[in-house]
Order: sequence, then structure tokens, then C-alpha cells
Amino acid sequence: MRGLEQFSLENKVVVITGATGVLGEALSLAVASAGAKVVILGRNKERAEERVAAIKKAGGEAIAILGDVLDEAKMQAAKEEILNTWGTIDGLVNGAGGNMPGAVVSTEQNLFDLSVEDTRNVVDLNLFGTLIPTNVFGRVMAEKGKGSIVNMSSLTAQRPLTKVLGYTMAKKAVEAYTQWMAVELGLRYGGGIRMNAIAPGVFLTEQNRTLLLNEDGTHTDRAKKFIAHTPYHRFGVPEELTGSLIYLLSDASGFVSGETILVDGGFNAFSGV
Repeated sequence: MRGLEQFSLENKVVVITGATGVLGEALSLAVASAGAKVVILGRNKERAEERVAAIKKAGGEAIAILGDVLDEAKMQAAKEEILNTWGTIDGLVNGAGGNMPGAVVSTEQNLFDLSVEDTRNVVDLNLFGTLIPTNVFGRVMAEKGKGSIVNMSSLTAQRPLTKVLGYTMAKKAVEAYTQWMAVELGLRYGGGIRMNAIAPGVFLTEQNRTLLLNEDGTHTDRAKKFIAHTPYHRFGVPEELTGSLIYLLSDASGFVSGETILVDGGFNAFSGV
């Protein structure tokens, strides 16, 4: 396979968890544009239906399924619905995740008063919210010996960021899981099933909005530091994640597994000088 054809997702069925989020909109539209049949999996019914409608308007195919990625029974039910609709699963994007206000450690807070419960909840959402869907939907790929799984990591797994302890721990664990599973998948399925990750830099989402924007819409001091340390001198926009995602889902990355692609405008490479 040569040229642009190797980047095609034509006739592949791709499940995207967290597809009702800010980044999920761009990711789902891009996957559909590449030819895939897209499963919009999230907890917000209105947004899920909006995503499906947008894909269909653009000439693609999509279905919406509601479910919490931490609820294994819901994921099993989603799998059955997908198989009844399209008969198979070829790709999985573990996009569900994020941070929670209670897991943010402010500079004014006693460092040792951090909420263990909220921190654990963030780790559960990001790590086990990746592992559980992989166990359920990955099994379908394993049965036919072919598929691609893409996890969402974060810049903070490479460069620990202040305040977001739970998120940092969770995304570091996601990258460890990505590497461990990639090795096991390679050894057991001979390269037919792959797992990689994308690590976005600073993108404005619902979870980090209060950390990056003041009430009047101006940048917080934290946001200004991010921008100053990014050679592009700006935040990323969701559409800038889609090229890496299509690459990792497609046959173009057939010999790539266990890797994390940073999409961060050069933040991780920049020493500040």
C-alpha cells in the first residue's frame, strides 16, 4: 500500500470514548472523514447526538452510545450494540479522561492536605477508564488478530506540571500501560494489534478552563507561563491532534507500537533558552 491510501480508515469501525468532550468533536469528525464508521461513546446524550448528526451531514456513518467507561457492564453492552450494528471493531480511541477540581493542589493549600479521594478518582478515570474499554473492545480485535488502540496521554506525563498531581500520576500510568500492553500485544498477536498514545500539550478544554482563563476571558498567570514556554507561543487547537490520530489508527503506522506522540508546539523540547 502506497501514498495516501495507507492513511485511509475506509470501512473500519472505530470506537471513540470521551467523544462528547471538546477534543472529541475534532477527533470524531476526522476519523469519519478518513472513512471510518464511528462510534460516539460518552455520557452526554445531546452532544453525542450532535456529533453523529455532524458526521452524517458530512457524508459519514456514526452511531451514539451512552455509557461510563468505568462501568464494565455498560461497556459490554456497548460492544454488543456495535457488533449487532456493524459486526466488528477495528480501532479504539481511549479519549475519556480529564482532571477534577478537588484533585488540584493550589499554591495556597497545605501540600499534605491534598484530597486522596479526589486524586484517586482522577487516576481511576484516566487509567482504568482506558484499561476497561481496552479489555472489552480490544477482545474483539484480538479474536480476529488485527486492530489499533490509541490512548490519550498528556504533556504532564513528560514534564510534571504543578497543581495537577492526580492528573500527572494518571497520565504517567497511562503511558506505562501503553508500553506494557504494546509489548504483550506484539508478542501474542505478531504485530496485528498495536497500542500507542498521543500526548497533547496545552489545549483549552472544559477541565482546565478555570486554570487557564480568568472570569473576563484573559489568560491567567499559569496560561501565560505555558504560552511563554511553547515555541509556537499559543495553545493548541483540537484539529491539530487529528493527523497524529489518523496516522496511529491507520496502516501507515503498521510497525509503530508502544510509542507516545507529543503534539505540544515544541513545549517538551524547549529548555526555555
